[in-house]
Amino acid sequence: MDKWKDLQLRKLAHEKDLQTAYRLVLNFFNNQGFEYCAFAAYLGTPDQHTSKVNLNNYPYGWNKFYEQNGHAFNDPIVAHCNQSPLPILWDENVFAQAPKLWRELNRQGLKYGWTQAVHGAPGSHCSLFSLARTHGPIDIEEHYSNLGYAIFASQTLHVLASEKLSDVVGQKYHLSPREIEVLRWSAEGKTASEVGRILCLSERTVNFHVCSCMRKLNVSNKISAVAKAAHIHVI
Repeated sequence: MDKWKDLQLRKLAHEKDLQTAYRLVLNFFNNQGFEYCAFAAYLGTPDQHTSKVNLNNYPYGWNKFYEQNGHAFNDPIVAHCNQSPLPILWDENVFAQAPKLWRELNRQGLKYGWTQAVHGAPGSHCSLFSLARTHGPIDIEEHYSNLGYAIFASQTLHVLASEKLSDVVGQKYHLSPREIEVLRWSAEGKTASEVGRILCLSERTVNFHVCSCMRKLNVSNKISAVAKAAHIHVI
């Protein structure tokens, strides 16, 4: 590995800001011959998500076109990545059931590309990482020479995006720090009385916080509140 690549990957490994990390990745793969780089992370799946991060330098209007036409529901790349972390090269055969999408990709210059997924725990974050260019098919040798870099980049971005999505979800439900503390101890199997002693609260106050969490999370009991809080990564 030449010194420039080593320096860029070291910078990426230590970067804590998602946007800055994406720009490092974009610059790295631009220098590897790819015009376009896309990273998307979802809470849930790409076609059924509750929150997402979407970073790319695709041609102007592409993101709007993709969303408005609901292509996440018929995109064969998404379908593959929902099931497998293995990379998939784009070609006409892959898009045989979505010819309109394939024609539009070609028209926009997104003709030669590949995508790979990063899967978290079941029900948690899923990420898609794509590289594309206008000219020049991607042969097997080139693909595998870049695969290690792409895996490292996608996993690094996935971790940063997971932290961002967890923060967004927590803000969406507006749980207070005290409510989160109560749920965390409840998840450990503590009773309201035990949680009260740990947090120096009355049992009545603990139950008040539990009821507040149930209302905010739109569930009917404490167990469901703990389960949902864990599912959305609040605890």
